[in-house]
Amino acid sequence: MSGPVVKVASRSFSKNPVLRREITGAFPEVAFNESGATLSGDGLVDFFKGIQGAVIGLEPITGEFLDQCPDLKIVSKYGVGLDSVDREACDARGVAIGWTGGVNRRGVAEMALCMMIGLMRNIFFSERRLLGDGNWEKDGGTHLSGHTVGIIGVGFIGKDLAQLLRPFGCRILVNDIIDQAAYYDENGLIEASKEEIFENADIVTVHTPLDDSTRGMIDMSALRRMKETAYLINVARGGIVEQADLKQALKERIIAGAALDVFEVEPCDDVEFLTLPNLYCTPHTGGSAEESILAMGRSAIGHLVQHFKG
Repeated sequence: MSGPVVKVASRSFSKNPVLRREITGAFPEVAFNESGATLSGDGLVDFFKGIQGAVIGLEPITGEFLDQCPDLKIVSKYGVGLDSVDREACDARGVAIGWTGGVNRRGVAEMALCMMIGLMRNIFFSERRLLGDGNWEKDGGTHLSGHTVGIIGVGFIGKDLAQLLRPFGCRILVNDIIDQAAYYDENGLIEASKEEIFENADIVTVHTPLDDSTRGMIDMSALRRMKETAYLINVARGGIVEQADLKQALKERIIAGAALDVFEVEPCDDVEFLTLPNLYCTPHTGGSAEESILAMGRSAIGHLVQHFKG
């Protein structure tokens, strides 16, 4: 066998015929995760042991894993979040990380916008009542247009969402750890503290990475600051929202409702939570539009090619 040995752990990548064909063109001996299972622990080690290049999705890359796969030279990310990758451990062992931020921004931003309209116009919950008991309640909610939207995290996706919201004439409050005052001014965005967003927004939508500074950021304290008529959207990472607190807040009608694409543990097995009448859920598909899948996969392939070219 000549050239670097590459394997793909991501199930989504492994099932995509276009990406399989393109990575095989660059690395003819590539192997895929054909099991359909999410690999972790010993299974992940066994899959990657003895290879030089890895394509990963949400698989955990830890120091312990890297110590058991000493031949590994690069982990190339299929996706945009790096919360499953121990970057310090990779750096200490000389393992490169192939990653490009924002390649799925439009798919995720469109999902957030869809959820905003679905929540505000009562589309999601009226559909559930109609299918559940034939309830023909003609409650059309309110316009999204002209309402206040709070965006926490103004990176690739947060910026794209703000652009998509332009025709709706929303008042957009934004918060980010990076000083972007000039960008906000140029685009009619209003910088605000998280507390101000919680207290004033009709919709709070989260677009931050998951790290120690954001884990559990949306807890009961934050939820109690929100208006009773407000909605929460999370299409970023499940751990940003304290799921037990959100469950309680929805059951007690502390906020009007929420829409989630991500959960603390995936797949989520809390059926009581998933079936709350004021919660709308999708199975982490924000970045799974066909265009997003191809963009993420081609980014991962490109990083492998660049790395092994030297």
